[in-house]
Amino acid sequence: MLAQLPRPLLRLFHHAAHLWFRLARPLTMGVRAVVLDGEGRVFLVRHSYLKGWHLPGGGVEVGETALEALARELREEGNIELTDAPELHGVHLNTFVTRRDHMLVYVVRAFRQTHARGADREVVETGFFPVDNLPEATVRGSRARIDEVLTGAPASALW
Repeated sequence: MLAQLPRPLLRLFHHAAHLWFRLARPLTMGVRAVVLDGEGRVFLVRHSYLKGWHLPGGGVEVGETALEALARELREEGNIELTDAPELHGVHLNTFVTRRDHMLVYVVRAFRQTHARGADREVVETGFFPVDNLPEATVRGSRARIDEVLTGAPASALW
């Protein structure tokens, strides 16, 4: 539905939604996943309305559990289906848009990708990348979470 909007309208909708969330919700919650395949690669997504490469994920909707949101976002952004329970890595305060946004980060090692994700108006590009050779435009928060998972470092409280 949203993917059918022209990119400028999609960006406007994205910003309007964040403004609405700031006014209507005392707290927002999102999920992201560090999806690692058997070849030591991590799955990343590049959106039309955000700069850079990101871990897949998105907002937890009303009446939806965090795990349901994670499964939905992985299907939508990567045609990825969980085949076993993911591991919760950490909960991070993400102050990029608001000081009320928390991100739950999960580690996903058991999954199957039904087929490669094609581009549309929301998701421009996706792929699995070697963890030691991430795209240059991978955003700082995603790089930090990948590093924490791979090194066994404690999860930072901040995104």
